[in-house]
Amino acid sequence: MLNKVRRSAGVTLVELIVALVIVGVALAGMVAVYTTTTRASADPVVVQQMAAIADNLMEEVLMKPFAKPVGNAPSNGARINFDNVLDYNGYDTKAQGISDVEGTPIPGLERYEVGVAVDTTATLPNVPSGQAMLVTVTVTDLRAAADAPGRTLVLTGWRTNPS
Repeated sequence: MLNKVRRSAGVTLVELIVALVIVGVALAGMVAVYTTTTRASADPVVVQQMAAIADNLMEEVLMKPFAKPVGNAPSNGARINFDNVLDYNGYDTKAQGISDVEGTPIPGLERYEVGVAVDTTATLPNVPSGQAMLVTVTVTDLRAAADAPGRTLVLTGWRTNPS
């Protein structure tokens, strides 16, 4: 008896079309996930940038002496002239972007606005009255997404009189 040899090599046209459809659907799903992830990934970068701005300005403020000023803060707003914590009270960039200590705008940070408030009436436990200041730095994203307009990040810190 002769055995019939069946040819089983290769794929049929129908199998090839089904395989292409399955791969196409899988790729479309992966592209959709990638697109969603890419859109959402910019948000953490903005929040991280806002936190870095707030942290740097808070450090600058808290490193200044506690002593109350003899006069008012300079009217030009250049932080290089601020000589104590209270000089920062009311500091605001007013939509001019973030600048360095000398007042020179920092490229790439035009989308942010920063403000500082110093509260001399705040109290801390076990600290005598008038010997502590609550410093609040607020950073606002002026070009926030439509779903979160005017997003802000608030950082608070305390400065006490070391004497």
